[in-house]
Amino acid sequence: MLRHLPRAKDLLGDKGYDSNRFRQDLIERGIEPCIPSKRNRKQPIPYDKALYRQRHRIENMFGRIKDWRRVAMRYDRCAHAFFSAICLAATVLFWISES
Repeated sequence: MLRHLPRAKDLLGDKGYDSNRFRQDLIERGIEPCIPSKRNRKQPIPYDKALYRQRHRIENMFGRIKDWRRVAMRYDRCAHAFFSAICLAATVLFWISES
């Protein structure tokens, strides 16, 4: 199911990723899931709330990258060119925030 994920020790996800199968697959790969439980889960699963609060940084980064029209509209047909545009946008945004 998750064959193409890079090596990581934690995975921060929102409630949409709350499934037993997904969590089990992460644990088998040595990745600790940090996913809050959905409201309809009968037995809530505990998660690291301090780590989950850091998720907003990731969301903000994606929001800033999507300000680039080329990335938001996915003008590039080739995955390689699309990834290059994302890298360029992230580099420029990092450079601007550092100055």
